Amino acid sequence: MTTQAWLPRGAAAVACLTFDVDAETGILSADASAADHAMAITHQQFGPDVGVPRILGILGDLDVRATFFFPGWVAERRPDLVTRIAEAGHEIGHHSYSHVPASSMTRDQEERDFDRALEVFRRIGVPIHGHRAGLWEASWSTPAIIAERGLSYDSSLMGRDTPYRVATPKGSIVELPPHWSLDDWEQYAFLPFPEIGQHIKNPADVLSMWRAEVDAMRRFGGLFMLTNHPFLTGRPARAVALEQLIGHILDAGDVPILTAHELAAQLSEVVLPEHEHTRPELETGLFPTH
Repeated sequence: MTTQAWLPRGAAAVACLTFDVDAETGILSADASAADHAMAITHQQFGPDVGVPRILGILGDLDVRATFFFPGWVAERRPDLVTRIAEAGHEIGHHSYSHVPASSMTRDQEERDFDRALEVFRRIGVPIHGHRAGLWEASWSTPAIIAERGLSYDSSLMGRDTPYRVATPKGSIVELPPHWSLDDWEQYAFLPFPEIGQHIKNPADVLSMWRAEVDAMRRFGGLFMLTNHPFLTGRPARAVALEQLIGHILDAGDVPILTAHELAAQLSEVVLPEHEHTRPELETGLFPTH
């Protein structure tokens, strides 16, 4: 078993349970014409209407806390849901306003989108400590935008499988890296239009894979950053698999489950590897452009 300096005393790994409450923005950010498709929109609305309450019940029964990342557009239309989640002891995270990937925006567009969401959360009255880019597609400017607004962490980049710091001109932020292998989108996402994936996997198989990841993180001293979407994992058999996964983590006895903010706060005085993520310089004509 590997011991990592960033881990809390006695911990072999740390788990963060995070839920991206994308709702309608999960498809509107890909194609605005999805608004004309009643099936597709109701498919997404299942998340906040049914999936979130179901997941909150499971988390409450197991007495664990999670982080719910909200696009500002979704939070603006469901302030009572945001408040309900916060009052249950969970963290609310910033997930842009529109869920449109920052990688497709100019710096000015990204800042306007970012600040519009911050204003929504300010009006609702919930504190915001961290950010996750829509589709994890951060831009090279995203870390600096986060730091400039006084947030402490990001959870979009994948440079390590343990926390690290990202240097920016406005100071460093903590990166809590996710990964596609711990994302339910890659396991369960299916829609004919707009196509968001073609996956309807057996929850028992997904549970087996994620249990193996927990055990491997314990060996290597990693961060088990689970990313789930209530419109996907909120479905019955998948919710039961989530419950069993959390039970596996708790049974390990050496994997504390923390909110993203709790972990970032604990790491505020810890020496972490630091990276300054920058776009690579490319030789003209060496690589194809599509």
